[in-house]
Amino acid sequence: MRIDIITAVPALLDSPLSHSIMQRAQQKQLLEINVVDLRQYGHGKHKQIDDYQYGGGAGMVMMIEPLVQCLDDIDPDGKRDHLIYMTPDGVTLTQRTCNHLSTLSHLVIVCGHYKGVDERFREKYVTLEMSVGDYVLSGGELPAAILVDSIGRLIPGVLNDGSSALTDSHQDGLLAPPVYTRPATYDGMTVPDILLSGNDKAINEWREDQAVARTEARRPDMLKD
Repeated sequence: MRIDIITAVPALLDSPLSHSIMQRAQQKQLLEINVVDLRQYGHGKHKQIDDYQYGGGAGMVMMIEPLVQCLDDIDPDGKRDHLIYMTPDGVTLTQRTCNHLSTLSHLVIVCGHYKGVDERFREKYVTLEMSVGDYVLSGGELPAAILVDSIGRLIPGVLNDGSSALTDSHQDGLLAPPVYTRPATYDGMTVPDILLSGNDKAINEWREDQAVARTEARRPDMLKD
């Protein structure tokens, strides 16, 4: 899979995408991530990529021309599967969306900044507008990193144990059950006996029951669908 990220502040993406699982995904050549500095396509000697909004008002707006020139450069044939714009007024990212996006070949992500991007760019080029929650950040770089991480870890071969992602919270509409590791006893607290029994069938049933109970207690809204 190839993911191009168009950003006004590429340095914000350096660390999240160059360590841990995302680093291994790229080293295994299962995921190609290209962070593209939009200022390369800025206008004039100051490489301008934003301007005042028509009609007045606070905040600058990302100009359409640098964005289109950048897009034409990185995807001249227009064969991308999606152009995703990270914005607070997009649809909320869900595990189901991540699962779908992880099966595609080429995504382009545009990180909003300042007051956002010229609406004409959104209307003509954006195919999916995505939010990571009902709050506002300084730009779309951190949400883009979240999106890439949530997609990349699902690509077959990225995780050492491919079944690990299938048992994560939200994959089956439930939160994950509690997990334990050594030592079996710590400060008077013990691991549930069932997990030490070696009875795989009973352990799986316990985990399913715990997942339902945890979801009922913490996210009952997930059980209403």
